[in-house]
This record gives sequence, structure tokens and C-alpha cells, in this order.
Amino acid sequence: MIALDPMLEHLHLAVVLLTIGKVVIAFAALLVAVMLMIWFERKVVADMQNRIGPNKAGPFGILQSLADGIKFFFKEDLIPDQADKFVFKLAPYLSLVPAFIVFSVIPLAGDFSSGGKQGIVEIVGQKTRVQVADPHMGMLLVLAMSSIAVYGVMLAGWSSGSKYPLLGSVRATAQMVSYEAALGLSVLAVFLQSGSIETSAIVAGQAGYKWNLWVTFFVPFVVFLIAATAELNRPPFDLVEAEQELVGGFHTEYSSIRFALFFLAEFMNTITMSAVIVTLFLGGPAGPSFGLTGWVADYVLPFMWFFIKLMLFLFTFVWFRSTLPRFRYDQLMDLGWKFLIPLALGWFVVLTITRVSTDEGWNWGLVGLITAIGFTAMAGLLTKAIRTAGQRRELEFEEVSD
Repeated sequence: MIALDPMLEHLHLAVVLLTIGKVVIAFAALLVAVMLMIWFERKVVADMQNRIGPNKAGPFGILQSLADGIKFFFKEDLIPDQADKFVFKLAPYLSLVPAFIVFSVIPLAGDFSSGGKQGIVEIVGQKTRVQVADPHMGMLLVLAMSSIAVYGVMLAGWSSGSKYPLLGSVRATAQMVSYEAALGLSVLAVFLQSGSIETSAIVAGQAGYKWNLWVTFFVPFVVFLIAATAELNRPPFDLVEAEQELVGGFHTEYSSIRFALFFLAEFMNTITMSAVIVTLFLGGPAGPSFGLTGWVADYVLPFMWFFIKLMLFLFTFVWFRSTLPRFRYDQLMDLGWKFLIPLALGWFVVLTITRVSTDEGWNWGLVGLITAIGFTAMAGLLTKAIRTAGQRRELEFEEVSD
């Protein structure tokens, strides 16, 4: 119980009510954030493509997402005759629920400065954190939920009883499994530097601007960002719902509120994954307090820093959507298996050697030289193997053509 929240050391009515309140507030805030994210993406994409975007429903079109939600509620709910009805109805929730569970372990505020309160605040006399829960296996829970999310997409395509959704779900399964490996290897670098897998401990370990972004020398961050984009099925990796090939992909047969749940899950996952990136690499809500104390230092400033960092990555994902062309499927798989996974694994080995050499007091120059030679040799061998395999495929294709 202590692992979930400091206030759970002594369980009584006030603690139960506060816990329920945190869950309700977090869920409501996430839903509102999703509505605003949809509006934000439409407006930014419109500006980048020299269009107007939403401008009718509410000031600056800000109520357009609400209008779309109301429309979905009143549309006819269709279930194909050949569908597995139970699985067909269950699949949207398997995509939506993991996104909220991931968000529940993200620290949103709290004083994480050096020598500070380690993110612990006091609410109605109870010591707690500004997150729904803080389990010891926090980041493992995040990785588990990102893996479970693929089941929603896979089962939606399979249960529809139609070939285009099935092809979309097969693509999604292969894509997510491929990039999950690179995602996990990049996170290992953060675990190595932080010495913990608790989200609050990872944030606290980055106090004093010791962000994992540069402590791990940027490579795990870049790998994580690319792999997360593929995990989210967002452009340029949105092959699971490529409308030119698959009509709409895994959710082609969905309508009404069930389609809205998939739509909601996509944007909710974008927000939660951006929050995970901020937590892992940019210090979460940690930032300068300007000498202020009290509730301003515990709530206002930390949440402001977290929000600014979050908006940076939300804008980045929208920027990707507006500017990058969709990958071919072979390019998608080559990037994951032949580049990101070897790079993430190799860099983790380099960081491990660096950490051990520091602890053991080894000669830095000699260790660096041997590591550089080994890394270059392995990269060369991998490149040679990939090139040889490509040449063999070309020869086989020519023989078949003849």
C-alpha cells in the first residue's frame, strides 16, 4: 500500500475520499485535455497547410470537439453480421483504458528540486503526491499498458469479419511488437541512470537540471520519440489505418460511439506518451522555483513547467503529421529492426560500460577507445550484413522475374 501513495500508510475515510477525488479529477482533466488536443491539432495542421481549420463552434472553433462528440452519440451504432459481437464491443475499451492507467502514474506537480520534498505535498492534512498512484514498478506498468493497447487494435480488426480491418490489425500487431523492443531498450538507459523504475524517483533523480535527455547523451531520447510515434500509430507510421489502401484500417466497420472511443484513445495515448517522455527525459514537473515557497512552489510552478514541456511534444507530434510523408511498410520494418533496435541496444551497452568504468575507476581514455572501436566494428558488420541481404533479395527477384 505504501508503494501506491504515502497517505495510504494509514487508511481511513479521508484517505479513501481523497483517492477517489484524485481519480475523478485525473480522468476528467484527461478527457478535457483530449478535447483540447483535437482542437489544437486541427488548428495547427490548418495553419501549416494554409487552411482555416475549426472556426464555427465556439470562440476560435474551440467547441468543435464537443460538437463532434455529441454527433457521435446520436449516430447509428452498426455491428457487422459476420462480427464476433462480444469482442467487437470490447475492443474499443482495450484501447482506451490503458491510456488512462499510464496517465495515472505520471507526476503532474510537486516540489522535485534538489533537497526539496521529493514531490510530496499536503492536501487536507494528508501527505500525498500529485499523481493518482506511484507504484514501485511504475515504468514497467507503463510498458505493460503500451503492450496491452495493441490488443484493442488487433481484436477490433479480427472481430469485424472484414478483410480490410483484418489487414490493418495484422499490420498493427507487427508494427507495435517491432517498435516495443526499441522502446524498451531506450527506457533501460533511463533505468540505468536513475537507479529506479518509479516515476517519482526518476523525476527526483533529474533535479538540478540533470535531465536524462543529456545525461544519456540524447540517443535514447531520439529512439524513444521515434518508437513512441510508431507505437501510437501516428504519421508517418499510420499504416494500420492507411485510407488509400485499407479504407480506414482496423476500425473501418466501427461507427457511432465505438468509433469515437478509438478516436479518443488515439489522442489520449498521444497526451499520455508525451507525458511519459517529459517524465523520463525532461525532469517532469521539475523546474526553477524562483525562490518561491508554499502552494505556488508545490502546485503552480511545477504544473506550469510540466505543461510547457508537454505542449512541446504535443506540437512535435502534430508537426510530424503535417510535414512527413507516410513510410512504406518495408521502410517501417527496416527502421525498427535494422536501425533503432541495434542502436538502442548498442548505446545501452556503451552507457553500461561508462557506468562500470566510473564506479571501478578505470582509465577513461583506454575504455573510450576500446568502446569506440567495438561500437564502430559492430555497426560496420551490421551494415555489411544488411547490404548483403539486400543484394541477395535483388538476385532472387531477378531470377524469379526471368
